[in-house]
Amino acid sequence: MEEEPYSMYSFLLDRTARRVKQYAQRRFKQLGFNITVDQWLVLRHLYDNNDLNQKELAGLVFKDTPTLTRIIDLLCDKGLTKRKPHPVDRRSYNVCLTSQGRSKVEQLKPRIKDVRLKAWEGLSERDFAQFKRILNAIYVNLK
Repeated sequence: MEEEPYSMYSFLLDRTARRVKQYAQRRFKQLGFNITVDQWLVLRHLYDNNDLNQKELAGLVFKDTPTLTRIIDLLCDKGLTKRKPHPVDRRSYNVCLTSQGRSKVEQLKPRIKDVRLKAWEGLSERDFAQFKRILNAIYVNLK
């Protein structure tokens, strides 16, 4: 296969990922969630994993440390997360949900599922299986 089609597929993948995030962000705003998509990812990972240090959290949400620090600062300002001293390393902190943050995740989970389902309208189980296989192959190829 020529090089040119490959660049088209990369473009389509990037374009689609951006469109999904833009759509979700627009719906979050319209529905009055008062958080961004990136903030939701942080909240959801904290909900699923309890306390995490910033390095672990950054890896889970695919953000660099400075970007994640800004997101956590905003979530702390909203009362949804808090930092706790790390139990072993005095130089670092763990991040956890507050009770308000836990409630926010539980309130938004079903509503966000509905937002995400919009992207999958009209696709079959076979489409999903093939899509998953292809994305996993690309991911493994780039290790």
